[in-house]
Amino acid sequence: MSGAFRVAIIGAGPIGLELAIALKQEGIKYVQFDAGQIGYTITWYPPQMLFHSSSDRVGIAGVPIQVPNQQKVSREEYLAYLRMVVQQFGLHVHTYERVLAARRMPGGGFELTTRAVDGEHRYEAEVVVLAIGAMHAPRLLNIPGEDLPHVSHYLHDPHLYFGRRLLIVGGRNSAVEAAVRCHRAGASVTMSYRREDFDPKVVKFWLLPEIRALMRDGLVRFLPRTVPVAIGSGTATLSHLSNGRTEEIAAQMVLLMTGYRQDPTLFDLLGVELHGDDRQPVYDPETMETNVPGVFVAGTAVAGTPPRKVTVIVETCHVHVPRIVGALTHKPVALPDGSLDD
Repeated sequence: MSGAFRVAIIGAGPIGLELAIALKQEGIKYVQFDAGQIGYTITWYPPQMLFHSSSDRVGIAGVPIQVPNQQKVSREEYLAYLRMVVQQFGLHVHTYERVLAARRMPGGGFELTTRAVDGEHRYEAEVVVLAIGAMHAPRLLNIPGEDLPHVSHYLHDPHLYFGRRLLIVGGRNSAVEAAVRCHRAGASVTMSYRREDFDPKVVKFWLLPEIRALMRDGLVRFLPRTVPVAIGSGTATLSHLSNGRTEEIAAQMVLLMTGYRQDPTLFDLLGVELHGDDRQPVYDPETMETNVPGVFVAGTAVAGTPPRKVTVIVETCHVHVPRIVGALTHKPVALPDGSLDD
């Protein structure tokens, strides 16, 4: 059994790390875990992907992000930034240590059981903060062929699709970016989207005119109001929502950009109430404490699994840190804009 901590932070994404810095600055003894590496979800992003938010909005702990071209920060630049911040503040993160079980102890506080490379460990903490994010696994379509080896829910290197007939399913930001980048890499791209057109509030503003131009010039084939119903060896069957007609198209490779879902296991283990279609955790927005005393939520974990577009992003979550620290210290804490949260 490891020594008792005041706070256990589960998750080491940007907001989890920002919280760790704030706790360290307040002299609060904490321990932090992540089932993968720091910023692990970001490693799933395609190479050289640019963030939607500006650099100043995704910076943490008051540390600015400088990029050579003064533009949006890329995936690689942001991961390097997070590594630098961890080193600068001397944070110790238990990476690749998954929390397997969490329970309230009879005398108060919580016991966590984890698994790391060297086996299982147990920790005690007065408070638990769930900063686990909201993108743990792809949202499956549950259609025949979804598990075939040429089908993926993640865009990795666009080079992999060079010279191939590629079907991209989806019409939000990830799907549009995949279509533009894979076309540039030499793929023959077809897009299937259940809606009639793209939502300009969702797609990055610099991608929207480009995808429309590619569609206009016949360089990307767009099949609106269609959904895949089966994937085969080199083909995919689409259903037209307008009339129920099915169509088989060539598809040597398939990208299912259909969104991601949160794993609510830790919420369930700790008894956190989840509500609504998106299964959002119930919490007090002034303190970020859930319906379970001593259990807090931070970062995009507050979103649950959105049934439609993503609305909770890093730049909207910085305020969670001073609210949690304020609840633990019982004193006003400065917000990211310098004002006091009292």
